[in-house]
Amino acid sequence: MNGETRYTIGELARRIGLSVKTIRYYADQGIVPPTDRSAAGYRRYGPEAVARLELVRTLRDLGVDLSTIRRVVDREVPLHEATAAHAEALAVQIRVLRLRQAVLTEASRRGAGPEQVELLHRLARLSAQERHRLVTDFLDAVFDGVAAGPAYPGIMRSLTPELPDEPSTEQVRAWMELAELAQDPDFRASLQRLVRQYDADHDVPALPRPDAVAVARDAAAPALAAGIDPSAPAADSVVAAVTGRYAQLTDRPDDADLRRRLLTRLETANDPRRDRYLDLLAVVNGWPAGGHTAPALDWFVRALRARTPR
Repeated sequence: MNGETRYTIGELARRIGLSVKTIRYYADQGIVPPTDRSAAGYRRYGPEAVARLELVRTLRDLGVDLSTIRRVVDREVPLHEATAAHAEALAVQIRVLRLRQAVLTEASRRGAGPEQVELLHRLARLSAQERHRLVTDFLDAVFDGVAAGPAYPGIMRSLTPELPDEPSTEQVRAWMELAELAQDPDFRASLQRLVRQYDADHDVPALPRPDAVAVARDAAAPALAAGIDPSAPAADSVVAAVTGRYAQLTDRPDDADLRRRLLTRLETANDPRRDRYLDLLAVVNGWPAGGHTAPALDWFVRALRARTPR
């Protein structure tokens, strides 16, 4: 003996916190062979074997397979290369698990049946190229037939979801719902009408001009917050301010025809799915959540409808 401490397999098990059976298995596999044997033939382990076994235990706790561990402890592969490869493998597994969690969570929330679960699963597994194609088809349909004015590239970018390479579960869930909305023919048609009305309103000199929807929303929000009834006389000034501003924006007189035109425009925009799309878009893209248009817009639509002859 060289004076170094030697541990029996039982002592080593207590020191490391592994079972005797596990240590014996590692020894039989040649991963942590004993340092020597006692006169009676029992395995004994010195400091080097203890350190080796502690590394094996750590790597196993981290999920590294035994084949890789053997190559590490035998110095066939540097530890940093093995851990880097294992970390990348774990990253792939985490992405897969996150997608599965998102699908199962969303399916549970909706009380989804088999067909809807299958759809959610398919949407969650789309490649980046497939997601891009889905979004492009959606936006091409929405903006089909409108003038390619200077404002439209920015508008289209503001409506484009871009799921990151490492999305959170919430981002995946938001993407799935947004993708369903984008494939809804009725929602596409609603947004297309809105875009065409926007294009008609802005077919005048001196672009860009404020959007009528934003003008109505911003004017109605204080009245809504103050609890003013949209049919009450107190709402008259709000309606007059918005129709007057809309008349300026479109270079038209503030008359019954203009109010009917504005009412049609706002009724088209007053679709709760539009707010929902923008909420989901913010989650997917990691943007701050914007204020909802629907509550204030709904208030103004009711106020304008009460003052507009049909």
